[in-house]
Amino acid sequence: MTRYPAIFIGHGSPMQIPAGAPGTEFLQRLGRELGKPAAILIASAHWETEGPAVSGAEAPETIYDFGGFPPEFYRVRYPAPGAPDLAQRVADLLGNAGMPARIDPTQGLDHGSWVPLRLMYPDADVPVAQLALQHHLGPAHHLAMGRALAPLRDEGVLILGAGNLTHNLGDAFRRMREGPNAPTDAWARDFDRWVADAATAGKSEDLVQYRALAPHARMAHPRDEHYLPLLVAAGAGGDGAKGKRLNDEFLLGNLSQAAYAFDAPDKLAA
Repeated sequence: MTRYPAIFIGHGSPMQIPAGAPGTEFLQRLGRELGKPAAILIASAHWETEGPAVSGAEAPETIYDFGGFPPEFYRVRYPAPGAPDLAQRVADLLGNAGMPARIDPTQGLDHGSWVPLRLMYPDADVPVAQLALQHHLGPAHHLAMGRALAPLRDEGVLILGAGNLTHNLGDAFRRMREGPNAPTDAWARDFDRWVADAATAGKSEDLVQYRALAPHARMAHPRDEHYLPLLVAAGAGGDGAKGKRLNDEFLLGNLSQAAYAFDAPDKLAA
């Protein structure tokens, strides 16, 4: 592929790194199917700033922004090169769209970025820049950011939004006691299905208004930082771009790992 779709993925946790973990096979397969881009711009749910920002580190560090995991997960590294030139291009595109952006020369890759990238591109040989979220500016802002960045797709850049389609950690921690095969509740499936209907129909404005339109929106996202990367991807897909559903797994019962490719070629497998 020379023009990449804009993609939203469930980034998962370090527990997805071992072979056979839920979601691992999907991300590995997705990387193989997409092929190696010139660079990656990833909007992670775990980096928030006051105003638009992009990482410009030449050698971004691996950030262990999690707690309570086995010691070996704090020794994992993802030594991908940074993408300072891409960071400047991102800043220019956002600035031209009326969203002045700063370049952070020290920001590393948090687990919302390096966990999925380690599975998709294990050789860590693709330059990566990370895009920050501005939770307080709301969903429409993130759709607009994605639209402003859409030209990157014609420049060999893979735009990834990394979050989770449902993300209620209080519920997830409770369900952990039920084991890996905990059943998925109706509220999570209903919300997941509503997003699927809106995304596959290209109804990006409905996705923006999800708090008012989607069933169980507050239960699915007590805080919507893990939903906002979906809007970056939808915006980067282009006006009216339909999302192709690529994955429908759930972790810990109600944690959706759904993935979508916006403006995807037919050959990209669902």
